Amino acid sequence: MKVVMLNSLSDLHEYVDKSQLTHEFGGSLEYSHSQWIHHRTAIENFALTVKTTAQMLQRFGTELAETELPNDVQGTKDLFTAHTDKHNNLKEELKLALRQGSTLFTCIKDQAAKSEDHKLNPDEMENQTTVERLLAQLDETENAFEQFWCKHHLKLEQCLQLRHFEQDFREVKISLDTLMDSLKSLSDTGDCVARVEHLLKELKALEKKAQPSVEKAQLHAMHGDQLIQSNHYAVDSIRPKCVELRRVCDDFSNEAKKKSDVLSKSLHIHMGIEKVNQWCESGIYLLASQAVDKCQSQEGAESALTDIEDFLESAEKNHVTELRNLHNQYEVVLSEDIKGSVLKALKRLEDVQEMFEKRQVSLKRLSAKQTRPIQPVAPRPESSPKPPTQKHPTRTSGVQQPLARKLSDNSNSGKQLAEPDPNKKKNIRKTKGGIKIEVMHEESQGGSTHVAVSNESEESLSNRRRHIMTELIESERIYVEELQSIMEGYIAELNNSELSHLIPPSLENKKDVLFGNLPEIFDFHNKTFLMELENCAENPELVGTCFLKRKEELQVYEKYCQNKPRSEVVWRQCGDSLFFQECQKKLDHKLSLDAYLLKPVQRITKYQLLLKEMLKCSKGEGLAELAEALATMLDIIKSVNDSMHQIAITGFQGNLSELGKLLMQGSFNVWTDHKKGHSKVKDLARFKPMQRHLFLYDKMLLFCKKREETAEGHDKTPSYSFKHSLKMSSVGITENVKGDNKKFEVWYNGREEVYIIQAPSMDVKSMWVSEIRKVLTGQLEACREASQNNNYGVPMRNVRKMALRQSDSSSPESGFRRANPSPNIRQKKGWTQRRLLSMDTEDFETIPSSGEESSNSSEDEGNNKNGDSSRYRVQLTYTSCEAKDLSLGNTDMVQFLEEAENGN
Repeated sequence: MKVVMLNSLSDLHEYVDKSQLTHEFGGSLEYSHSQWIHHRTAIENFALTVKTTAQMLQRFGTELAETELPNDVQGTKDLFTAHTDKHNNLKEELKLALRQGSTLFTCIKDQAAKSEDHKLNPDEMENQTTVERLLAQLDETENAFEQFWCKHHLKLEQCLQLRHFEQDFREVKISLDTLMDSLKSLSDTGDCVARVEHLLKELKALEKKAQPSVEKAQLHAMHGDQLIQSNHYAVDSIRPKCVELRRVCDDFSNEAKKKSDVLSKSLHIHMGIEKVNQWCESGIYLLASQAVDKCQSQEGAESALTDIEDFLESAEKNHVTELRNLHNQYEVVLSEDIKGSVLKALKRLEDVQEMFEKRQVSLKRLSAKQTRPIQPVAPRPESSPKPPTQKHPTRTSGVQQPLARKLSDNSNSGKQLAEPDPNKKKNIRKTKGGIKIEVMHEESQGGSTHVAVSNESEESLSNRRRHIMTELIESERIYVEELQSIMEGYIAELNNSELSHLIPPSLENKKDVLFGNLPEIFDFHNKTFLMELENCAENPELVGTCFLKRKEELQVYEKYCQNKPRSEVVWRQCGDSLFFQECQKKLDHKLSLDAYLLKPVQRITKYQLLLKEMLKCSKGEGLAELAEALATMLDIIKSVNDSMHQIAITGFQGNLSELGKLLMQGSFNVWTDHKKGHSKVKDLARFKPMQRHLFLYDKMLLFCKKREETAEGHDKTPSYSFKHSLKMSSVGITENVKGDNKKFEVWYNGREEVYIIQAPSMDVKSMWVSEIRKVLTGQLEACREASQNNNYGVPMRNVRKMALRQSDSSSPESGFRRANPSPNIRQKKGWTQRRLLSMDTEDFETIPSSGEESSNSSEDEGNNKNGDSSRYRVQLTYTSCEAKDLSLGNTDMVQFLEEAENGN
């Protein structure tokens, strides 16, 4: 390289132009090295800031793009706030960078503004261009970031809208589902007008309660439509929810309308039934109240006839007969119970009309020409009209009827019963007390019932058993899971400190009341019963043994059911609290806690249904155990049901636990009859039965009045107000009351007090009579055992008298009527002092409408007077202890022939 040595500035000027040299070298170039260094340093710092800012924006954009949107409202709000804060911070960084670049650019341009002829040198021109380029780059970065942020911001807003929409949807859906469940659980039938009217009020109250939720659901669906129209990114999620909300609203409205329609029809039916019953009761009272002596004259008979005809016309005026039309119109929507009530009312209407027609015919005949005085009559029961072909009605019922007819045929004159057959003297003995009895053995009759398995193949029966067993096990597993969800999702959460602020004050110290002994039930099923049922999966015939083995443990349900009313009271007080809503939300339960607290009650009643189905397809091995298990479960259910009624008894001055085991309970019509008082008043009183709920204990029979207390918006809660009681040690029973086979008598202190009890059905009557008979038999056994232990003759006589009392009043064969003792027996000294208890049965409600009917009754009484005046059936077997005593066998017929002077 050539190097030129310069000696002066002039030499320099020859090589370099003055315009390229600074003033120091004699040139004209404006240049400051320190200024150049300052500008260059500032430009490099600005360039670094631009680069750093661009990288920060890029990282933030990547973070936004990769962020997964939350599924809840709060999470979305938190994310929205965090991203907005970061955006604002980056925005501040951009603003600082822009101010820095603008300041630098201004400093460079100020050099050119010093003088008009000043020109920027190349370095300054380059610096100015660099700053302009960096500012443009920063501006482009800001614009791109703002565009991306606007899109992301819109997405976050729409996500928050969606989460709010979903949350409101869940709340509205749960509310509507709960209302729908309440609507479905509301019965669409009732057993009387008051009940149906109450159900209609409940339905209207429910509709009113549901109105805000329905309106909210409709508004929410409209809000969803607006979100869809605003081009929301989650259209596919919003549209189905809008459809679902409208569907639920329509379903609720349709179901409410359907229930209202059915209840209205049911109300019309029950009003018709009530109208018929009132008309029939008024008619029976009219027949009973027509004075017999007034009908002796033609004028009186015509007046009574006018009353009868006016009353018959009132049936048309009051539209009594329209019940039949209503039944035909609404038959499709009526339940079997209501249909039965309608048919019963129509049958009663026909019977009463028939009674009036017969009375009308009789009065017409009397008003035209009176042939003989009219005899007093009593109304015929509407439930059991006398067959037209039966001229001599018997006093018997059931299997005893053939025997009574046979005895009647053999003893029309009464001589055969008064004079024992000489050929049977070997069966006659004179007792220690002087009473002669004749023993006549009767052939037993009746048959055996056998439940047979259908003619299916063994393989088919086996498949059915396995299917039932699978259903039992699977439903048991689901039941245990539901109990576990209550234990973990509700009971355990009560001890969760995070939710303690949500627990309502009304729940304090009432946890055990709300949940009862549910933990005990859960432990039994989870640790024991479920595993034992699973062990029977391959051998369904062993399931009966499983239930029998655990029958004591299953008694825990009695305590749970007794506590259920108290639990429901607590739930009504605090069921709407945020605590239970939060627990339900965590468990994702569609139904609230009160629905799950009903599961144990539902479960204990389902076992007997599955056992019954299993019994139908079983034979051979395990059949007896299955039958016993079914009976055990039915006993448990009955015990649970009875105990729930027992806890509702109020006003009893004593300890119910001292009365022994509660054997039976139920509602009945009760008539009372006392020896004291005017007979006509007593007769009229019998037409007004009292509604009483009876409780039968080992030691006492309680008469209570059922009352129903209604809490606002809730079902009626029954309570039983104590009215009267009878000690079972002084009670007797007459099983059959003429005129109504559903009636029986309970009498007290030698018939000083007689209670005529009408059961709702023959089955109920049979069960009660059987249970009372067992109680009386138990007393007899205890007395007999005590007598045998003491080995005294007089107590034994009392035992025999008690046996006769019970046979007379409580054995199923005691349907025949015992007439008054013969005169020679009446004259005995002991008879007047201590008359044996009578078995008389009376037809309290039969009204003969003609002289023919009256003569039939008289003839019947005449037959009785000459008939079985003192026959009894032995209830218990008695084995003689001495040679002179006579052994008696169960069902033996005995007759009193003589009573000793001392009354023994």
